[in-house]
Amino acid sequence: MNMRTANGAAADTLSRCRELVWPALRAAVATLDPRLEAMSGFTLGWRDAGGAFVPDGGGKGLRPALAVLGARAAGAPPETGVPGAVAVELVHVFSLVHDDIMDGDERRRHRPTAWKAYGVGPALLTGDALLALALETLASSPGDERAEASRLLCGALMELVGGQAADVSFETRPWTGTGAVTVEEYRDMAVRKTGALLGCSAAIGAVLAGAPAAVAGGLAEAGRHLGLAFQMVDDVLGIWGDPDVTGKPVHSDLRRRKKTLPVLAALAAPVADARLVDLLDRARDEDDLRRTAELIAAAGGRDAAEDLARRHLDTALATLAGLDLDAAATAELVALAEFLADRSS
Repeated sequence: MNMRTANGAAADTLSRCRELVWPALRAAVATLDPRLEAMSGFTLGWRDAGGAFVPDGGGKGLRPALAVLGARAAGAPPETGVPGAVAVELVHVFSLVHDDIMDGDERRRHRPTAWKAYGVGPALLTGDALLALALETLASSPGDERAEASRLLCGALMELVGGQAADVSFETRPWTGTGAVTVEEYRDMAVRKTGALLGCSAAIGAVLAGAPAAVAGGLAEAGRHLGLAFQMVDDVLGIWGDPDVTGKPVHSDLRRRKKTLPVLAALAAPVADARLVDLLDRARDEDDLRRTAELIAAAGGRDAAEDLARRHLDTALATLAGLDLDAAATAELVALAEFLADRSS
C-alpha cells in the first residue's frame, strides 16, 4: 500500500470512528452545567467562542479511533469500545486546556485557546469538568470490565500528569553543562506525557471487550511507542511546521524556548554550532528564529528526531504484528499509525 492509499484508508477509519463515537461524546458533554457545556463544546471544536455550533468541528479523533479499533482487534463489536473512546478523548482535551494555560499558548487549531477565549479561571474549570466527566463516563459504562478500564485510565492519567510536571521542570534547566536536559530524560518525559494516554487508548477498548491481559498489554505497548513517534513528529512540526496546517506560528516552540527533541539532539551533537545556545536564549525576531532553526537542522537535530520517530513507529508496528488480533482491525491500526507518524499537521 503506497502512502497516498494508506493516508486515504486512515482518513476513512478516523471518519467512521468519529461517526460512531461523537454522538456519545456530545451526549456526555450535554450533561454538564450549561456554561461548562458551552466552553467544553468550544474546546472540542463544536462551538465558537460565542456558543454557536460549528459545522464539522472537532479534532481528528485519534484516541477514540484507537479505542474503537482496539475493541475490534480483540474480536468485539466496535460499539464495545465507545465508553473508553469517549473517556480518553475527554482526558486528552482536559490535558490540552491545562497545557495551553501553562505554556501560555494563545492559538490551537487555528482558533484562540480556551484560556484566551474565556479567561484562565473558566478554562481551568472547563478542564476539570472534562476530566470528571471522563471518569464518570467510564465508571458508569456497562459490563464487568469497567473497573479494570477505569484503573487503566487512571494509571495513564497519573503518568500524563507526571510527564507534564517533568516537561515544566525542564524550563528552568540550562541548555548545556551540569543540569542540562538529556535526550534520555526527554524520552522518559514523552513516554509519560504523550505515550501513556495513547497506550491507554489502544488498550482500553480491548479491556472493555474482556480481552486477555497479553492482548491488552500488547496493544498498550504498541500505543506507547506510537505516542513517542507522535510526540517526536510534533516536536519537528513545532519548529518547522507550516502555520497554515498546524494552526500555530512557525518556530512556535523556539519562541517559548521549549526543550524539545530536535533542540536537545542538536545540542548533544559534536558538530553543534557554538552560537546555538546564545540564539536559543535570545531568539525573538524572525531572523533569529530562522537562524536558530537552521543551526538545529545543521547539527542533525531534525534528522535525529525524525529517525527516532520512525524507530518507535517500527516498534509499534512490530508489536502489533506479534499479537493475535483480528486481521482487518489490525490493518486499520497499522494504516492509522503510519498516517499519524508521517502527518504534516
